[in-house]
Amino acid sequence: MFGYININRKELPGESAKAYQAYYCGLCRKLKQSCGTKGQMLLNYDMTFLIVLLTGLYEFGHETTEFTCPIHPTKKQTAWINEATEYAADMNVILAYHNFEDDWKDDRAYTKKAFARAFLKDYSRLCAKYPKQTATVETYMKELAKAEAAEEANIDAVAGLTGEMAGELFCWRQDEWAQELRYLGFYMGKFIYLMDAYEDLEKDKKRQAYNPFFKMECEKEGDFETFVKLLLTSMMSECAKSFERLPILLHADILRNILYSGVWSRYEYIQLKKKKQEKKKKGKQNVKSL
Repeated sequence: MFGYININRKELPGESAKAYQAYYCGLCRKLKQSCGTKGQMLLNYDMTFLIVLLTGLYEFGHETTEFTCPIHPTKKQTAWINEATEYAADMNVILAYHNFEDDWKDDRAYTKKAFARAFLKDYSRLCAKYPKQTATVETYMKELAKAEAAEEANIDAVAGLTGEMAGELFCWRQDEWAQELRYLGFYMGKFIYLMDAYEDLEKDKKRQAYNPFFKMECEKEGDFETFVKLLLTSMMSECAKSFERLPILLHADILRNILYSGVWSRYEYIQLKKKKQEKKKKGKQNVKSL
């Protein structure tokens, strides 16, 4: 589910790119502090977006830390950490734990089972700290499993399950901004689910796993790609509308970069990959016809 809410680095000014990287590094440091070195493997851009969003909305300051990163050992790195960092790191662990459990159930991937066991103690601790959020995610996983088992054909309904879960996680505080954050999270969750299903379509065909796009691809045929692009665009359009209604000035350029451009980086990569595969396929057909 992770990895779709990224920045477009080419279009982000230098100082803003540095700020984003500092929040990303801050998330990495907080995951290590919370769960040890193993926590750093959970690091992802989706939760960095949540940090920047909440920081911009509530105008948090940050604690600055300089450290040596094993991946970039030649230069000191800067990490920015605040209240939103801790919350995002904790949500990161909760979601990752269930993702490992789900992968184990679906594919019997023993490595994922081992990862889930490694984070069980951390997850139990967070259940006590965030009873509402963990209950939301657990309910979501059960409902999603039911929908997949029933081979739910209503793609809006099944994507909506992820949307509802994400909306509750985005709704950090019960204040005047809660409903707007819930709305933004809802459509971002749907976007993530749909993008993930779209990317996994061919893989799911080969392993005969559930994918909500199967029936739609058959019905739409040539129009399928156009339909998917319109569907994804409508999800991000709602996210952008919600963001623009929030009184965010701090890091607004980073958030707009993500919402209007960065989220499409994986989609563009998928399109490029498909074109290469199609070109390779045509090349083989031409060789056979000779």
